[in-house]
Amino acid sequence: MTNNITTGPRGLPISGNLFAFRKDPLGFLQKAAKEHGDVVHIRFGPQRHIYLISNPEYIKEVLVTKQSSFHKAKGLRTAKAVIGEGLLTSEGKKHLRQRRLIQPVFHKQRIAAYGDRMVEFAKNLIDGWQDREERLITQDMMELTLAIITDTMFGIDVRQDVHDIGHAIDVGMHYVSRRASSFIDIPLAVPTKSNREFQHAIEVLDKTIYHIIEERRSQSEPERGDLLSMLLAARDEMNGTGMTDQEVRDQVMTIFIAGHETTANTLSWTWYLLSQHPEVERRFWDELDNVLEGRLPTVDDIPSLTYTNNILWEAMRLYPPAWSISREAVEPVQIGEYCFEPGETLMMSQYVMHRKEEYFENPDRFFPERFEGDILKRIPQFAYFPFGGGPRICIGNNFALMEAVLLLATIGQRYKLELAPNHPSVEPEPLVTLRPKKGIRMVVKQR
Repeated sequence: MTNNITTGPRGLPISGNLFAFRKDPLGFLQKAAKEHGDVVHIRFGPQRHIYLISNPEYIKEVLVTKQSSFHKAKGLRTAKAVIGEGLLTSEGKKHLRQRRLIQPVFHKQRIAAYGDRMVEFAKNLIDGWQDREERLITQDMMELTLAIITDTMFGIDVRQDVHDIGHAIDVGMHYVSRRASSFIDIPLAVPTKSNREFQHAIEVLDKTIYHIIEERRSQSEPERGDLLSMLLAARDEMNGTGMTDQEVRDQVMTIFIAGHETTANTLSWTWYLLSQHPEVERRFWDELDNVLEGRLPTVDDIPSLTYTNNILWEAMRLYPPAWSISREAVEPVQIGEYCFEPGETLMMSQYVMHRKEEYFENPDRFFPERFEGDILKRIPQFAYFPFGGGPRICIGNNFALMEAVLLLATIGQRYKLELAPNHPSVEPEPLVTLRPKKGIRMVVKQR
């Protein structure tokens, strides 16, 4: 690199900025961007060079106009240990083929048909709640969205196994997060405690998914139109061969994990934010009462639930489900006035961008009203990008938004959620996704 890019303090140890980053990733990145500008050089260990990009035009170049000069960086390559060569981790032609295959499942007209099932699952959850009981709402939201994604995408019911599956996913997320920010990679074959726990978690997930595949392959019933049916029916254009169980497993695992984790986190953060802002909560209830008039919500109600939608957009601004995106240069590439070499990593943080004062007045304030106007037209495209952008934008973004609105409306219509007494400070935990650290306990009160 020959650019005049601001770096960290002189005399860094061999670990570079790694331990400062690990201690407080979000705070570290915010401070780096605020103090050092649009492009900041960060070093993890002696050889791993990372550049934090905090200019929306530069981000657009990386994710859109010059995206072919990059591939997924270490974090998502590490995630292959969990999800294999699925849509999230594959590159090039393989990724394009997978996306073309899966895209029809997430067409707006098709996902609209899932709305009633989403509401039904939410109703079943709250039918089991008791007035004024304390619940771990983060777990409730994870189990709810996991049940929905497996039902709508794969036509199965995993509610009996949801605790074991949820724990296995949790172990996998922590493992991937640790390895993504390390500069010494201990091979998975080394029997450390972390490696053993991770391998057991993968065994639990594989057992579940391969059972799903085996059961569906053995059935002679007509094609159901869900994602699993489409994967099993897919044929190679050249030789007519179908997907192997391993290939199907990787796609199922990707949707299995990515299709519920992010939405569950967004819902948990939203319930927490509503509990801390009674004026927003009251307006939320007023809209539900006026639009729904006591009945369950439907997909047709979503355009009328404008404030509920704005609440979600604002929650994703403050606590974006994906808090950063990284790309590794595969060839020399110029971004803005800066030149990057192959192997160098560019990191773009939604958490940092979404809290920049030049785009969002009082950025730390929870204020859904900011989305009532044309703010997304007035600010640069990549000042706000909760679902990423470019060819690899989240394929399930419409599914997730529809699900989140319907679940918020169904639950909020009947219950007020308050933070449990003596609850410790609620803090974000930046793993692969942005989770509430140690979960959120809330008291549910009938309205």
